[in-house]
Amino acid sequence: MFCTLVDETLTMKNLIVVGHPNKNSFCYNGIFMKIKSIMEDRNEEFEVIDLYRDKFTRPRDKVIKRYQDLVTWTDRIYIISPVWWFRLTPRMEIFFDEVFTPGFAYKFVNITKTYAYPKPFLKDKKLRTYVTHGAPALPVLTLYVNSVKLRLVMGVYSFVFGWKLSLFTKTKQFWSVPFISDEKRKKYLKTVEKDILKDLGPIIQGTKNTVSVKAKIS
Repeated sequence: MFCTLVDETLTMKNLIVVGHPNKNSFCYNGIFMKIKSIMEDRNEEFEVIDLYRDKFTRPRDKVIKRYQDLVTWTDRIYIISPVWWFRLTPRMEIFFDEVFTPGFAYKFVNITKTYAYPKPFLKDKKLRTYVTHGAPALPVLTLYVNSVKLRLVMGVYSFVFGWKLSLFTKTKQFWSVPFISDEKRKKYLKTVEKDILKDLGPIIQGTKNTVSVKAKIS
């Protein structure tokens, strides 16, 4: 009797959620296009939620239902957004508010009459996040105690994906994006490429490198 072992990374479905209104930004034309080009070159199964290209006026029940169906469908989610006013973009925040809803993404379980904890429903999903800053790292990590990442991981992700260390390690922040050199932006994209190839498994030859590193917008 023979048994065939299948690498699950070769069959995983991928969902890319990008939340930048400017197609010339580093978020969109750099990070998003890098991930998308790798997926295409490797013939990976993936879908894209482009929050600023989708119709977002109310009522948006149909588009939110489509987003929830895609979240249910996928095995792995990539979140890409700049940081504005110490939060992600408005449409990304709406995505969290209206897609990751109680009953779909989590529910509260009472411990006492006055206290309940969130039970996540998306624990089986893998998640990787890239956020870009116009600010340098030092004041955000010290004066503002890394509040952007802490709030995102502890205040959003842990509710719906459950607590796991990878939520921290796979949420990466790129600093001073509008002000750094093209060489530094290339290094950021190299980090993205290494991450994605690690996620997807063995490297397939012929990956295109047609993404922009010249964007002056984070």
